[in-house]
Amino acid sequence: MKCPYCEKEIPGINCSQCGSVSPEGAKFCMECGVSLGEEAEDSFEGENDFDFSDRILCPDGTCTGIIIDGRCSECGKTPEEAERQEEQREEQQEEQREEQQEKEKQEKEINKEEK
Repeated sequence: MKCPYCEKEIPGINCSQCGSVSPEGAKFCMECGVSLGEEAEDSFEGENDFDFSDRILCPDGTCTGIIIDGRCSECGKTPEEAERQEEQREEQQEEQREEQQEKEKQEKEINKEEK
C-alpha cells in the first residue's frame, strides 16, 4: 500500500473478505468494513462487565443516555428532573395545540361572517 501523497510504501494487511490492503494496525477494512482481526472482537469482552439488559434509559424523550449512579450519562439529569421536564414539554405542546385550535375556530367564524 502506498501513501497517496508521498508514494512511500506503507506496511499493510490484506482483507480476508475483499482482498484490499489496509494500513497495518487497522481494525477494519477500509473498503468493505469487515473486522481485520480478533482484536476488534476481543476489545468488548470483559471491558466493564456492563449488562445491557439491566440498564435504565433516561426518561427525557430527547436524550439517548442511560441512568448511572442516579444521573443520566448524557444530559446529567436525575430521572425526576428529566420526567418533570418532559411533563412541562407535554403541557406546552398541549397549550400550543389548544391555541392553534382556537385560532382556527376564530378564522372559520370570520370566514362565515364574510360570506
